[in-house]
Amino acid sequence: MSRAAIELEFVTAWIAGQLFGIPITRVHDVFEVERITHVPLAPAEISGVLNLRGRVVTALDMRKRLGLPVREGHEKQMAIGIDHGSEAYGLLVDAMGEVLKLSSDAFDAVPINLQQGWVAISAGIYRLEDRLMVVLDVDKVLDFRKDTLAA
Repeated sequence: MSRAAIELEFVTAWIAGQLFGIPITRVHDVFEVERITHVPLAPAEISGVLNLRGRVVTALDMRKRLGLPVREGHEKQMAIGIDHGSEAYGLLVDAMGEVLKLSSDAFDAVPINLQQGWVAISAGIYRLEDRLMVVLDVDKVLDFRKDTLAA
């Protein structure tokens, strides 16, 4: 017995040439980063905090979280606003993509050949026409209690 396919919407972003998707239901904002204030003794992937319309938001460097090289260039950085628990986060990405509507039938489990650190924070993948979209599990991305990205 097969379940009926449903359409899911994802906010997409580019990080180091890879397309990532976040379920649109988890995203409350997409914004250009103006200024980040460094926070002493914060974990390495925390770039600092920023002010988003009077709200203090923790800026999470997704390149560092994914174990990728530091971003080159000086163009404005984009962020995806996420609420997790009682905290607000801005996931720093290289560039925003578009909102995609995809069928749940096309969703695949995480492939075994995906980089190990990414497996820990991925909910699965979509094989699009010309690329692979990794679906981020926001709860795992923001779980700092353990090192989810240990190789």
